[in-house]
Formats: sequence, C-alpha cells, structure tokens
Amino acid sequence: MEQLTQSLKDGNMQLMEVPYPALLPGYVLVRNHFSVISPGTEGKTVKEARLGYIGKAKARKEEVKKVITSAKTFGALKTYEMVMNKLEAYSPLGYSCAGEIIAMADDVKGFQIGDFVACGGNTAGHSEVVSIPSNLCVKVNKDVPLNEAAFATMGAIAMQGLRQADLKLGESCLVIGLGIIGQLTLQLLNASGINAIGIDIDEKQIELAKKQGLKHIYNRNNLELELIIERETHNFGVDSVLITASANSLDPI
Repeated sequence: MEQLTQSLKDGNMQLMEVPYPALLPGYVLVRNHFSVISPGTEGKTVKEARLGYIGKAKARKEEVKKVITSAKTFGALKTYEMVMNKLEAYSPLGYSCAGEIIAMADDVKGFQIGDFVACGGNTAGHSEVVSIPSNLCVKVNKDVPLNEAAFATMGAIAMQGLRQADLKLGESCLVIGLGIIGQLTLQLLNASGINAIGIDIDEKQIELAKKQGLKHIYNRNNLELELIIERETHNFGVDSVLITASANSLDPI
C-alpha cells in the first residue's frame, strides 16, 4: 500500500510502498477514503524538516535538551548515531481521517467490519490503510459525507478548547488565529450562545469566517481593535481568549 512520508533530514516528501499495518489488540484496520492536511500542525512539521541543522535545533529546543541528556547518558557517538538514524528515516504525516473498517481485533467491541468511521491520532495519517485504536474511532452516520467526517479530530480539538475555557451562555470569547481550528472554534462558540470575536492577520481567513455568517471578525492590525473589543463586550472585555494561531513569534500571546 502507499503512504505519504517525509524525511526529517531534508524535508523530502514521497509516496512510499509500505507493508499493511499490523492489527494489534484493541485496534481496527481502516481503509482510508479521506485524510485531512493540517496547515498548522503539519505545515510546521514540514517547514521545520526543510531547515538546516541549526534551524532544526532552534525550532525544536525541547528535542535538543533530550539530545544533550542522551549524550550524557550514552555518550556523544552513540547519541549522534541515534539522531542521524531518526533524521534519515521517513516519517508518516497526518492525524485525522475517515474511512471503512476492513478488519478488527477480537477484543474490539461496538464496531463491525464495514462500518464507516472517523479516526484521530498519530496513526490516522495519509495512508491507504491505517491501524487505529478503537477508542480513537467514532462511527459516522450514513447521512454524513466522509470528506466532512475526516475533520472530526480537528472538531474535537476545537471542542476541547471550549471545554477548558468553561464558557457560559452569554459570555464573550476572543479567538486569535482563524485557520481550520480557529474557524471551527468560532462556529462552536456561536452555536453555544457565546459572543465570539475572531481576529487574524490574513484577510482570506477573515473573509472565510464572515462567509460562515460570523459577525465580529477583524484584522489583527486594526488600530482600533481594543476599542472594538470593548464595544462588543459592553466595556467588560472578553471572558476568555483561545489562541489557535500558528506563528514564529509570541505576538499572538
């Protein structure tokens, strides 16, 4: 089967012929119909993979700390070999997809072969067949198109942001960054009776949000932004701020 992969060393991407994934206890095999490209998370991974070694180190400071710890434990030569092996290996991409169950472990309950499911997690990538833990699958109703169901993981991420914010009916929330997660977050807020305000620096994303019927959408560079937010919240300010932006600086924060 084919799987989209990327080399962490130089960022080269290719469709590779790989064996079918193993069917582990608690897992199901799903033949993919659609998988979602995440411009934020995956875009960041792809961009960082194409950087030089210094650029990679700057972008992944936590990984550098692990390398230093490993060098102290295993020695510099062994650590160098481990790092190079990881960089030269091709890694799969993707984490949100939808398809049809074609096999399942004996201990899996609540599903049957032929069910259409939406899947999430680091094995729910751009591959013809994926192996997914059953707790990271959800059945898709027959009236829901699979190309839309493939976004379920992103919807769950947006929903988790709302749950953590613990917003109440009638409160106000500012969403910074109107990519896929930001757009879904705004729609969920609006459906929940929350006064949703969205900002971005990209006019295309701003226009997309407005086309969804969302009213309080503004450009981050608007010089009157603070006054606008005060007006929209009757001078109380927002009750929560959700950051769904991908940026190379701390400006969103």
